[in-house]
Amino acid sequence: MLKQIEGSHAVAEAVALCRPEVISAYPITPQTHIVEDLGLMVKSGKISPCEFLLVESEFGALSACIGSSAAGARSYTATSSQGILFMMEAVYNASGMGLPIVMTVGNRAIGAPINIWNDWSDSMSARDAGWLQLFVESNQQAVDVHIQAFKLAEQLSMPVMVCMDGFILTHSYSQVDIPEQATVDRYLPPFQPRQVLDPAAPLSMGAMVGPEAFTEVRYFAHHKQREALTLIPQLAQEFQALMGRDSGGLLKCFDCEEKETVVVTMGSVIGTMLEVLSDMRADGYSIGALTLRSFRPFPIEALHDALSGAKRVIVFEKSLAVGMGGILANDVRMATRDLDLKVHSVIGGLGGRPITRKNLRRMFEKGVNDTLNNIHFHDMHMDVVNRELERAKARRRSGSPAENILSDVGVVAAAKTI
Repeated sequence: MLKQIEGSHAVAEAVALCRPEVISAYPITPQTHIVEDLGLMVKSGKISPCEFLLVESEFGALSACIGSSAAGARSYTATSSQGILFMMEAVYNASGMGLPIVMTVGNRAIGAPINIWNDWSDSMSARDAGWLQLFVESNQQAVDVHIQAFKLAEQLSMPVMVCMDGFILTHSYSQVDIPEQATVDRYLPPFQPRQVLDPAAPLSMGAMVGPEAFTEVRYFAHHKQREALTLIPQLAQEFQALMGRDSGGLLKCFDCEEKETVVVTMGSVIGTMLEVLSDMRADGYSIGALTLRSFRPFPIEALHDALSGAKRVIVFEKSLAVGMGGILANDVRMATRDLDLKVHSVIGGLGGRPITRKNLRRMFEKGVNDTLNNIHFHDMHMDVVNRELERAKARRRSGSPAENILSDVGVVAAAKTI
């Protein structure tokens, strides 16, 4: 059914169609609308049988899902930003115990300083926690990938994060095709757990493992992630055959075959990029794009094959490993290390900074001409940074860099005049 609907509400409807039996929730912007909607659906009986648990924290939200999943219930939660940090111990526990929980991450910057807008800091902080991480480009894809995520999680007995750009997708309205319940039921069978707590057959889950077995246990989790590299595209193909839509999979090429330059990114920014790249191709540039839909597991072989004919890659990401550079760019370099390929690392959109077509084109043209810095910070005001560096050199008590920089760019001064 076609609906003009907010992204968060669309995700809530998709989760409801998957017949969750336990939903554990703690509100944090920008994912709150998802769990609010699901709470109303449980209260009205639209999702039944289902228990909605409003807990005291994000740590409690995921901890409750760990318990319910271990007891054999299809379990779901959602979080963003500081919330995923607060639940981090439970994030590792869920994957270490092999529990097929599905969690939406409404991607948002992590403070301090406080910032409620979009980048990928939150899910990147958990990139090595053992969860599968699937990134979506649109609200339609968010609906479709959530349905696939439950099937993926339960076939592997591993937890899955569905990562969608906060506000850009969660709070935007667009036309979305919401599947019928009968169609989803044909795709997603009832939950049959691989392991379950049963008083009639007591067992331990999450027990201590010493040095004699810990490596093997961790390798098994790695092996299941590698299995997902086959299962993710398979489930996407099954979904496409049933729904008639291309959603999910490991990656997607957009006119990148036999192009000298390929832009690699994830998430919703691909939409803006495609408009810019289309104009550039019309002007004679040999340039295409590739978006990664699976970040964990990282599709090394698929990406290697897709980029094997390119001369250079421009990796654009909304994440930064402080002191190192681009997180996604480093993974791309690892995947293509045997190719004669120049990889440009571009970091942009941090904390929700707008990404405009004009500035993208300027940056892409620099990349095509190999004049980008090794690590390029897109649309950053270096004069402001240099001013703060000089201030810190000149005075021991130079104050808070965040407050100083805000003042320098005029935000504080403008706010005082209102």
